[in-house]
Amino acid sequence: MTDLLLEATGVAKRYGAVAALRDASLSVLPGEVHALMGANGAGKSTLVKILTGTVRADGGSIKVGGTTRSIKSPVDARRAGVVSVYQDPSLIPDLTITQNLRLMDVPRGAVHAWLEELGISELDFSRYARDLPLPTMRVLDLARALAADPDILMLDEMTAALPADLTERVLEVVGQRRKTGKSVIFISHRLIEISRLCDRATVLRDGSTVGVVDMSAGAAERIVSLMLGPIPEDDVTATGGAAPAPVARGAIAPTAVPPRGTLANTAASTVAVDVLPRLSVRNLRAGTNLHDVSFDLRTGEVLGIVALEGQGQEELFEVLAGSRRANSGQLQVDGKSVRFGHPGDAIRAGLVYVPADRLQGLLPQRSVHENIALPFSAATRHWGLLKVAEEKRKVAAAIARLQIDTRAQSEVRRLSGGNQQKVTVARWIATGVRTLLCFDPTRGIDVGTKRQIYQLLRELAAAGAAVLLYTSELEEVQLTCDRAVVIFGGRVVAEITAADADEPTLLRAAYALPSDAAIPVGALDLVGGAPVADG
Repeated sequence: MTDLLLEATGVAKRYGAVAALRDASLSVLPGEVHALMGANGAGKSTLVKILTGTVRADGGSIKVGGTTRSIKSPVDARRAGVVSVYQDPSLIPDLTITQNLRLMDVPRGAVHAWLEELGISELDFSRYARDLPLPTMRVLDLARALAADPDILMLDEMTAALPADLTERVLEVVGQRRKTGKSVIFISHRLIEISRLCDRATVLRDGSTVGVVDMSAGAAERIVSLMLGPIPEDDVTATGGAAPAPVARGAIAPTAVPPRGTLANTAASTVAVDVLPRLSVRNLRAGTNLHDVSFDLRTGEVLGIVALEGQGQEELFEVLAGSRRANSGQLQVDGKSVRFGHPGDAIRAGLVYVPADRLQGLLPQRSVHENIALPFSAATRHWGLLKVAEEKRKVAAAIARLQIDTRAQSEVRRLSGGNQQKVTVARWIATGVRTLLCFDPTRGIDVGTKRQIYQLLRELAAAGAAVLLYTSELEEVQLTCDRAVVIFGGRVVAEITAADADEPTLLRAAYALPSDAAIPVGALDLVGGAPVADG
């Protein structure tokens, strides 16, 4: 094989009990566009951060140009000829463009030239970064990286937030890098871009490299197969419980928490079909990633939202939680049109939010009781005595129901991540929940706590609540949800019933690949969830 430009071997990284990378390897040739692929949580972004010095590896070796390198900072990476454009903009919001470039020690003239090449000819460098649209910030980040003329350019979901014209310019520039002998590591969930642009693809699964694919005919199918991995002979799911057999909708209504160490198959609970859905979303647009999303969420239902990174799911939940204004579209709660200008508006309408970032929803230096009881005091509209006894009773019941460890209850920040997330859920359990918006609520927590939270969501639905759930762990959808809505490119591309929502079907739909089980948009009645007959 031709001498490698980059060779990373056996790279590992742990965050406490969580192994972000176990055994990742990546080899890149000179003049190659190399795709780095993997499902959400496979370790792609962690590997990029290690190669560019923003995160230090726990193990493994990195060679650049045949020389072993100790990359401890972005400066070390840049000296080695490795520069990255990350998923999130690297610009400091309260500085001007000029100040940001000076801080990064990047020549302004070179950045301006690359902006011209990328299709942004007029940009006032005296503007503050916070005032720039996201696509402009992304292209500016790329121009900043190109100005350094790296031997290896790493692009992490570069095109996810770009319109078609800027995406085309980016892909053209990447192709030009190949012709000059420079290499590009390209991360994207868009298989059409990977197939068009890349020479090879390295696939990560569960923090390890599981294969390298030459981009020839049929490569997309091989990549998806490597992401999914082999089906275990004993047909046991990743959660440790037995894989559920397909169950007809309406067959089971969960009533009790299963024994520890098991996760009951309650994905097909009884769901009453109401005339009016609890939440109706029509033609919703927001930010640069959410383009046209419509669905109904019914009383007594857990509806899954399935999407790869950067497909608009964050904007969707932000709009529903009241923290972002929609560009256009309609929202109805119990048949009444609503507009949210603030999270308080959503809460008053009965929509409450459980974020993936636990500390985003908590007061870290306050006690468990204070955090759970917060909505009680917020709901007090008039001067007078709080119903302290009732508050204590409901908070204690929520703590017991979720089995929250309160030994460190003096401060929530001292709790484990799983117990912190339980507190965010318990807050709404104590006050009574009608519509729960859960955005990846079990990210980074242990399997036992995941099962408790998912079982609780089923119980809430059985008691008459409506639950909208986004999870990056596809295997959980079939165990938890009644049906799933798949979003790709900011649009709903398919709806999948619980019985058909296995991981291969969901992943194929999330990549906009054809699947027999994925029902195209428009083929499902948004109210009843049943196929609509022709005519």
